[in-house]
Amino acid sequence: MPVQELPFETASWARRVLALLVDYAACWGVMLAVYGSDWFGSGSLPSVYLNLLFIAESALLMALSGGSFGQLATRLRVVRVDGSGRPLSLLTALLRQVMICLVIPPLVFRPDGRGLHDMVCGSATVPLVPRTDTGS
Repeated sequence: MPVQELPFETASWARRVLALLVDYAACWGVMLAVYGSDWFGSGSLPSVYLNLLFIAESALLMALSGGSFGQLATRLRVVRVDGSGRPLSLLTALLRQVMICLVIPPLVFRPDGRGLHDMVCGSATVPLVPRTDTGS
């Protein structure tokens, strides 16, 4: 299978990690708001709920707006590499986020910065660039 060259620059790893931390912090805050301090430190089940919330939040927002809460807050978005400009479908976004939670797929990546999760889903994480009007 030939390696596809991307017509755009992918986001830096620092911004991707920052977006992931923002997502997990937001999900952690929601879990604390819903369950209170009893949730914190009560075994391994809360971490499963936290991951399920992260997967649901990020996949839903990615399918609707092109990025998770953390990605949008750090001015990133996930695009299809086919050049259509449309957000990922909900099922593709779910698959991508489950693969991220498995940890290994993001660590296996190509020189252009796309991880295994991006290659499987046909996506790339790119910086959100403001649109400039050139017409008059």
